Amino acid sequence: MQENQNPQAEEVLEQVASPAEGAVVSDAERVAQLEVELAEMKEQFLRAKAETENQRRRGVEEVAKAQKFAIEKFASELIAVKDSLEMALLDQSGQFENLKFGVDLTLKQLLAAFEKGQISEINPLGEKLDPHRHQAISTEESDAEPNSVVRVMQKGYLIADRVLRPAMVVVAKAKS
Repeated sequence: MQENQNPQAEEVLEQVASPAEGAVVSDAERVAQLEVELAEMKEQFLRAKAETENQRRRGVEEVAKAQKFAIEKFASELIAVKDSLEMALLDQSGQFENLKFGVDLTLKQLLAAFEKGQISEINPLGEKLDPHRHQAISTEESDAEPNSVVRVMQKGYLIADRVLRPAMVVVAKAKS
């Protein structure tokens, strides 16, 4: 017969099998005690399960809220740009220089908003073609190194380190 390697478990088994002197426990009483313990364990399990479900639900709600309002800061920066553009359109003075100055200030506001939103330009003139950041729309013969960007048709943009829009470029090819 194998010896039990856990003396505490062995002691508990002995108490269940033969109660201490003076304490006579019938099978029915023991079953009742075990049923009470089982009910307590079920209650604890259900409470733990409910708490876990509540935490999961709160987490899902927080993620949804973060996604919904993530653009709020950037949008507030763009409102100032929109206001400036509307003021420029309302200007009836006919002074081209003032209008140009106002548009230049508005562009600076927009660039500041882009910077705060971590939006940066991709302007790859003279760089090697990177298909992850550039979209080659044509090639032209050039003295430049083959597969390098010779013209930028449309700047691209990054948001943080992710490409928002690739730069549309013309790529050099060797002269015939």
